[in-house]
Amino acid sequence: MRAKNKPMVIAVAGKGGVGKTTVGGLLVRYLVEEMKKGPVLAVDVDPNSNFNEVLGVTVKNTIGEARELMKKDVPKGMTKDVWFEYKVHEAIVEHDGFDLLVMGRPEGPGCYCAANAVAKRSIDALKANYSYIIVDNEAGMEHMSRLVTQDVDRLYVISDPTQRGLATAGRIHRLINELKLHIGNTYTIVNRTDAHDKATLDSIAAENGIALTGTIRNDQALLLNEMEGKTIFDLKKDSVALIDAYRIFDATLKGSE
Repeated sequence: MRAKNKPMVIAVAGKGGVGKTTVGGLLVRYLVEEMKKGPVLAVDVDPNSNFNEVLGVTVKNTIGEARELMKKDVPKGMTKDVWFEYKVHEAIVEHDGFDLLVMGRPEGPGCYCAANAVAKRSIDALKANYSYIIVDNEAGMEHMSRLVTQDVDRLYVISDPTQRGLATAGRIHRLINELKLHIGNTYTIVNRTDAHDKATLDSIAAENGIALTGTIRNDQALLLNEMEGKTIFDLKKDSVALIDAYRIFDATLKGSE
């Protein structure tokens, strides 16, 4: 049971190319349309940022850019920490039903660590303003634990219907234990399924020490939507991908707020 006024933190992870950002977008849409429990903060911590494109949001500022600016002189009378916290707030993009914060990619060499520490404190201060925090994560789990929070209520590990994808999902599960991340529940979803036998996928998952929560069918409507540059909110409600994703979210989120 989460403390009062503490948001539900939900993260999405998986290897590149499995559609995890799209699933994250479906999740944001689901929370806005179906849960209606309050504002949502979507956080893109993948340096190869494209969560904003899926959600239909224009991003002008990122935390990565603020990190570069922090190397320079800050305004007179402000500490670097206060100035950077201001830049984090400036990077938040407000949209209908949700806000977006993008980590971005640093322009120069060096470690994210100093900026990450301040960003994490800033995001922790922001969390009370939201009912849900959705984190679109990069392939590994280390970045999420450094930047956003060490307490995650739900983690969706996304795979494609391949042995390699499910092997990566298994490694992510093992990495969670190695890093001792505090995650309430972890679910594995196989995305873009077609003629694949679910029993076969279940067997491959079991070989990698995991169990499947559900599958999302390959959806030509979703592909066409992306090719036309539309957002996840333009996807029609008869989309099989949306129907499958909503069914999984119903089973794993409703009744657990």
